[in-house]
Amino acid sequence: MQSDLQNSISKSSLWAGRIVSGLSALFLLLDGVMKLFKPAFVVEATVRLGYSENVIVPIGAVLVICTILYLIPATSVLGAILLTGYLGGAVATHVRVGEGWFPIIFPIVFGILIWLGLYLRNVRLRTLVPLSS
Repeated sequence: MQSDLQNSISKSSLWAGRIVSGLSALFLLLDGVMKLFKPAFVVEATVRLGYSENVIVPIGAVLVICTILYLIPATSVLGAILLTGYLGGAVATHVRVGEGWFPIIFPIVFGILIWLGLYLRNVRLRTLVPLSS
């Protein structure tokens, strides 16, 4: 059955989805791993945003776990939902500290890319949310 589902997506769409998803996930994994290792600039930026240093590693762990869930085909929709929540928290944080438009728009664009990549590579999501009639 899985091969039937995959056959209903064109190869170009499938590869475009994999590339968009892969690049998005690579950035998020890098961000999460940086939080796990806590270099000085990550600690500075997190504290400047109003978070204490002791929450950096747990936030990084959550980001890495959510991103891995997004990359696994069987759990990709759950991962996308969790990453959307994570990015919503990033938007709220930047709005709260009044950081300007770019830091607020960037996580929104990333959320769109996460769902776009998933939409391009997941026929079940395309069936659930058809963009054309």
